Amino acid sequence: MVSRHPLDPLSADEMTAARAILAAAGLVTETTRFAYLGLEEPAKNPARPTAGPDEPSGKTVEPAATDGGTVAPERRVRAFLHDLGGGPAKDVRVSLTREQVQDVRVLDAAVDGQLPVMEEEFGLVEEILATDERWLSALKARGLDVEKVRAAPLSAGVYPEYPGEAGRRMVRSLAFHQEHEKDHAWAHPVDGLVAYVDLVNRTVDQVIDAGPMPVPAESGNFDDPEVTGPAREGLRPIRITQPDGPSFTLDGHAVSWQNWTLRVGFDLREGLVLHRIAYQGRPIVNRASICEMVVPYADPAPVRSWQNYFDVGEYLIGRYTNSLELGCDCVGEITYLDAVIPDWDGAPRTLSNAICLHEEDFGILWKHTDLWTGASETRRQRRLVISTFATVGNYDYGFAWHLYLDGTIEFEAKATGFVFTSAHRDGSPYASQIAPGLGAPYHQHLFCARLDMEVDGPANRVEEVEAARMPIGPDNPRGNAFTMRRTPLLREREAGRLADASAGRVWHVTNPGSRNRFGDPVAYALHPEGGPVLLADPGSSIAARAAFATRHLWVTRYAPDERYAAGDLPNQHPGGAGIPAYTAQDRDLDGQDVVLWHTFGLTHAPRPEDWPVMPVDRTGFTLRPVGFFDRNPALDVPAPQSHCEG
Repeated sequence: MVSRHPLDPLSADEMTAARAILAAAGLVTETTRFAYLGLEEPAKNPARPTAGPDEPSGKTVEPAATDGGTVAPERRVRAFLHDLGGGPAKDVRVSLTREQVQDVRVLDAAVDGQLPVMEEEFGLVEEILATDERWLSALKARGLDVEKVRAAPLSAGVYPEYPGEAGRRMVRSLAFHQEHEKDHAWAHPVDGLVAYVDLVNRTVDQVIDAGPMPVPAESGNFDDPEVTGPAREGLRPIRITQPDGPSFTLDGHAVSWQNWTLRVGFDLREGLVLHRIAYQGRPIVNRASICEMVVPYADPAPVRSWQNYFDVGEYLIGRYTNSLELGCDCVGEITYLDAVIPDWDGAPRTLSNAICLHEEDFGILWKHTDLWTGASETRRQRRLVISTFATVGNYDYGFAWHLYLDGTIEFEAKATGFVFTSAHRDGSPYASQIAPGLGAPYHQHLFCARLDMEVDGPANRVEEVEAARMPIGPDNPRGNAFTMRRTPLLREREAGRLADASAGRVWHVTNPGSRNRFGDPVAYALHPEGGPVLLADPGSSIAARAAFATRHLWVTRYAPDERYAAGDLPNQHPGGAGIPAYTAQDRDLDGQDVVLWHTFGLTHAPRPEDWPVMPVDRTGFTLRPVGFFDRNPALDVPAPQSHCEG
């Protein structure tokens, strides 16, 4: 097998080999489905000294001897195996290097949670419901043909009033009427009706029918000229060209651009992952990903009060990554990377143009026209954009990492597509009316970024920094003084923090062992947007399951098996996994290898303007250098080649 960098995503050949090893071990049968198959990334070794720009400090892999006597990194794979026949799920580790299964853990679904909802099960829900008399009767009472009703396979959550669901693979299903095969069914919710479906036993536990409501009739077919009307005129082409090609280089998955180096990865669960982000060879972030997201809904009606979806952990958002199209998703001089993902039988499938890399002009970088010297200088900012798009059900999500010439790192998430719909109830305090008779419940999109920090090395410290007003007194006679208050976050239990925009609160990741020319520890600051965190009651089921979303920041000590903010298997997990379990250890954080878990997102009260397809809404965060450089690192950016000529 071709040698690969230890952080490269799995290749098609490696997936095929992993499946063969599992089959040879008797772990793959006709009823086996691969709920997940991905790279088991190498653990870090904090004792390792700092290496070169593509090998920042703390990176190693467990070696395996090759026939030639040299040492090569071991490639490991993790697989979640589901048994359609009802047998227990398995969490398996495989060494591709040694061609052997190294660990098999049989999962207890009632304790560990269920494996992610699989695409194969989407159609199964409709098959099961099409044979249930209660479901058919409810549709008949509404004058609907079951053949024209789409049943959404929605993750079930965990609720104490349904103890019989523990350990069983369940989904809850809402219905939407589809008038024809090109009709967007999200426009026609069949409200007041929900079914609880057992996917393994292929039975329907409950059908809750609150009574028929009118099915909204307005078309949501945004791709139909009869809905959109004639295309507007007068938009002349904007052409973005780089005649000499892009300024970055790509060697496999390694990227170099304007003092930046990093590796681009991809995972079936998380989607786009960045590794070993460094500037001028100095490490900043060892690994960056969106490790979880939750979409909690606000409508307490019996047929909807359970709606809370973990699009990363329950649905594996990487699986639904789009193949990007030039001129539509990305504009300019574009470089694409494909991604390889496993199908449900473990066979590799290539997603073409899954990741887009390109440069963008981003306005003014720095500028000054001097009063006394008459000097006038302007420099243009530009950024490297690394992005993907994924569609999960009704919503489409864009994920983009931006690297800037001045050492800034930024992440932006975009939300577009269809809002989740309901029939509108006059006076409802939990939903908006977005079209005649059509409602959209209030909801949130809460993302969690896992940032394995390594600011000039692995021994870091996190401080909360905020502006503090000073009272009038002998040292402040006119009352104009304010200062910056710094509070170190020394242990995990005290490091669950909320943003405070009124105080300009940010969090500095410093390295006390690396000092700038003023003797201060070098640092990078996390600047949060500071929007609302989880708005559900603290005693709710979703607050227990999505505890990460109750704070804007958590800080933990690095551990290789602590990868996901809501735990390994959030699907039907009762709660307490992930961040609550990690922080309960209350480990020392001072001068340690730390991981930031940052919650950010959108609180969405849908508007009529969001119908029938919503314009992009954006959210994100910024990592900005603070004393990491001794002066402006972008002084050497040349003047625009046109010399600002008209």
